Amino acid sequence: MKEHNEIEQILLNDSEYEKITKAKLEQDFRKELNKKSCQNSKIITDIKLVPKNKIFSKFTIFEVLNKVSKTSSKINGLQADGYLGKQNSDRLKLQSGEIDSFVCGDKFVKFLKYNG
Repeated sequence: MKEHNEIEQILLNDSEYEKITKAKLEQDFRKELNKKSCQNSKIITDIKLVPKNKIFSKFTIFEVLNKVSKTSSKINGLQADGYLGKQNSDRLKLQSGEIDSFVCGDKFVKFLKYNG
């Protein structure tokens, strides 16, 4: 019965209850972080090895070279799909692995890697 009284006192005292719940949340959060860090992500640099449905995803990285300003930047697969627009033939060739780059106006877009 003494244990029940102690638990009741802890629950009645808000600061103690908050400490317990905070500790439990931190413990759960650390478990999640450890679980995610243990998962090995595979980096693929050959477009032929990337799954077809993942080429235009947020895990794929393309490099954009601007021919006019001579600058380069990196974009994800969703943005590269936007650059393709209505160029369905190039889209299909990228998905099949025939090509790893395409031209869009004054920009040259090249596949770099997939983080899967």
